[in-house]
Order: sequence, then C-alpha cells, then structure tokens
Amino acid sequence: MNRFYLIYLITILLSCTYDKIPEHPYVTENVVIVVMDGPRYSETIGDSSHQFIPHLWNDMRDSGIICTEFYNEGITFTVNGHVALTTGHYQSIDNTGLELPANPSIFQYWIKNHPGNSSKTALICSKDKLEVLGNTSDYRFKNKFNPPSDCGIQGNGSGYRDDSITFNHVMTALTTTKPKLLLVNFKEPDYSGHTGNWSDYLNGIKKIDEYTYQIWQYLNTDNHYKGKTTFIFTNDHGRHLGNGFQHHGDDCTGCRHIFLYAQGPDFKKGMLNAQHASLVDLHATLLQLLHINNSNSEGHVMMPLFKNH
Repeated sequence: MNRFYLIYLITILLSCTYDKIPEHPYVTENVVIVVMDGPRYSETIGDSSHQFIPHLWNDMRDSGIICTEFYNEGITFTVNGHVALTTGHYQSIDNTGLELPANPSIFQYWIKNHPGNSSKTALICSKDKLEVLGNTSDYRFKNKFNPPSDCGIQGNGSGYRDDSITFNHVMTALTTTKPKLLLVNFKEPDYSGHTGNWSDYLNGIKKIDEYTYQIWQYLNTDNHYKGKTTFIFTNDHGRHLGNGFQHHGDDCTGCRHIFLYAQGPDFKKGMLNAQHASLVDLHATLLQLLHINNSNSEGHVMMPLFKNH
C-alpha cells in the first residue's frame, strides 16, 4: 500500500474515532403511551366538532402533533393492534391472550439494554389479555427481560377491569416508581361499542379523553417528567362504518383509520401532519427516540414529526 495513502487512511480513522458526535442527541428520556381501545376516526379527529375529545383538541393539540392519516394496516383486533405497536410487526395472533407475540417487545429490548432496570418499565392495561405484550415466543427473549405488568383484574385470564381502576394504577405508578417506559390500555370505548350501546360508546371516548388529559397534565408539570418525556395517545383499531359500529376486524376504512397524537421535546408543536403512517411506523419512531438499535421493525421512522426536519 502507498505510504501516503496509509497515513491518510489512519488520519481519517482517528478523526472518526475521536471527533464523533452522537448521531441523534435526543432530549427524550421517558416514553408514555396511552391507547384508547377501539374508537372510530369519525368520532375522534374526524369529527369536525371534536365534541367527544375536547381535551385532546382544545387543551393538548397545540403542544404536539396530530397525525390525520394514521392507520392499523394489519388485523384490526385488540391484541393484533397492540402487538404491532409494541413489536413493530403485523402478526396474525390469537386475540384472546392465549398466544405470545412472535417478536420481542420494545419493553424487552429496553430492559436488555438497561440491566437491572426492569422496574422502570410498566404495562398497565384494563384488558387482562394484553399481559402477553410483555413476553414473546422468540427463544432468545422468552421469559426474559419482561416488564412488570398490571393487566385486568389479576393478570391474563382474570377478566377486564374498569378503566377508573387502571387510571388510578397509572397515577400511582407515575408518582411512585416513575417508569421511563410505560404503556397504558383503556378498554373503552371498545367494551361499550361491542354492546351496541351508542351512547355508552360515545361516553367511553369522552371518559378516556378525560383520563388521558389528566395523565398528560401530570407529565407536563412533574419535575421528573416535564420537558423530558415523549407522550403518545393513539388507538389500536377502529370500527365498521355506519350502523355496524359495534364490530370491527376487517380491512374497511372504519377499522383501519385511527388517530395519533404525539408530544415531546424532540417533536414539532401545534400542527396537523398528513403523512401516511401506521402502528409499526410509530414503533420504529419510538425505537429511534430510545436509542434501541438492536431491534428490527417493519416500520419506518416518522421523521416529519421531528424538529429541524
């Protein structure tokens, strides 16, 4: 090799080693995700009056970004939608909680990267079957790096609990253990939607809007979380359009079109974003924020959400 070329190569390598700047110096230290189970877009962001999401639209909107073209592009059932969000893969999985996700969750990757800090994650869900989100059938991660879970009455198979109980458990966690990665599931309005009671379905949306607003307020005022937390508010699936609102599960627009609100120190504020994206893209975006680069995902990072993009 030419001596001058060798010297040049060594110089470049040393420069890359000692002058390297972190590629993504994000401010985010915590991620909190709230999932409202099963509202249609037409009763949330798609309703021009926004009467059922007054807090999201009137109080929270200007502090973050609302994505108007956000979708579940997999199977539009509860477990399937949540698995897409937590693993970055659309999977055909049993919707009753009897099957583990095929891929590790964002919780398991985070805990693996932060040994001894599993207590800094939490899975708090009204639906018991969502306890499966904390584990995987992947032999490399099965029964390893699992987050603390608080799902249903007393774990998978115990039945659903009221959202008011889940809300109280969330606030207790935020004020005591202060998780750095938290996912919350509220069963409404999906639960009431399946009963066919239109009034209860709408009231379910309003109630979760209220619970979410209180969580959002806490995160924006508590010294531990304020200015260092990315907050996500979304849903797992929609419902059939028209009079079939009590059901969901196919590829109709009503079932696929969902909403996304994202707020954080690394995101833009006060805008509507019309970029087409889906649940697996949200997963990829959260991996980016949390500096998790040893996971794979079907999604793509939603770069238009970020500042200076």
